[in-house]
Amino acid sequence: MLRRTKIVATLGPATDDVGVLTEMVRAGLDVARLNASHGTVDDRRRRLALVREAANRANKCVGVLLDLAGPKIRIEGFRDGKVMLEEGRPFMLDTALDPKAGTVEGVGVAYKDLPKDVRAGDALLLADGQIVLDVDRVDGTRIHTHVRIGGELSDRKGLNRQGGGISAPALSDKDKEDIRFAAEENIDYIAVSFARDADDIEQARTLARRAGRDARIVAKVERQEAITNLPALVEASDVVMVARGDLGVEMGYAELAGLQKTIIRQSRLKNRVVITATQMMESMIQNPIPTRAEVSDVANAVMDGTDAVMLSAESATGRYPVRAVEAMA
Repeated sequence: MLRRTKIVATLGPATDDVGVLTEMVRAGLDVARLNASHGTVDDRRRRLALVREAANRANKCVGVLLDLAGPKIRIEGFRDGKVMLEEGRPFMLDTALDPKAGTVEGVGVAYKDLPKDVRAGDALLLADGQIVLDVDRVDGTRIHTHVRIGGELSDRKGLNRQGGGISAPALSDKDKEDIRFAAEENIDYIAVSFARDADDIEQARTLARRAGRDARIVAKVERQEAITNLPALVEASDVVMVARGDLGVEMGYAELAGLQKTIIRQSRLKNRVVITATQMMESMIQNPIPTRAEVSDVANAVMDGTDAVMLSAESATGRYPVRAVEAMA
């Protein structure tokens, strides 16, 4: 039976072998994703060459998507690499703290304007929502919180404000450099992370065209502002990605299934390609077969009308990248 839904797979250390990549292409890989949040430009250039060689060996056309890092807010580092946060204990976020001076009492934050974006009563979520901090007060560069949900916290974990409202622009200086890289390397798709509205998409499109490449622009829906501006955001984009990781953290996991259906429906109404992403086959990072829940998740996304499904860590760092593609296919 002809498979109409496309498969996107993220490249990483697990795919740094042209033989493995060739097997993935033969198994059904349609688009290779380069994640600009990790590695260097040289890493991405090397992996781009590998996937193009693999496509030639498999005699198949494979698209390439460059996923911009965007304004992902992260904590800085700890003296010992990690700490254990206990519920009810105070914990401070300080944008002026040394990047490696974090302790169980507090840690630095890379985004210097965070104190302007939060206020007492806000909930801040760390490490994809596994740790929750309640803001007590803001004092200059310091955000005083107490731990609502604790756990192990390590260096450079992501930080979200529940309900959105972080004012960082969608395109950083690094993103603009990566757009120029995408144009130089004739990359097919450029994904705008944490896009808020149509202006973010148009800015990326303009930068790509100035650099000499009319790449298709992917709007990653992962902010509350993106949901608020969804019709215009979809209209401005060529492709829409349901980026369930940060979207689930910002909007709450209970809302995620309904939001996925809404985003897919809005995209189809505008005849936009839509990709459903994040943790679709997460157990296959370590295991050779998916869980029943993961199989159902992929199937439900297809029945919702998604045009493509995406592998992230499953293919980038997992033990079974080829089997993950085979399972999705």
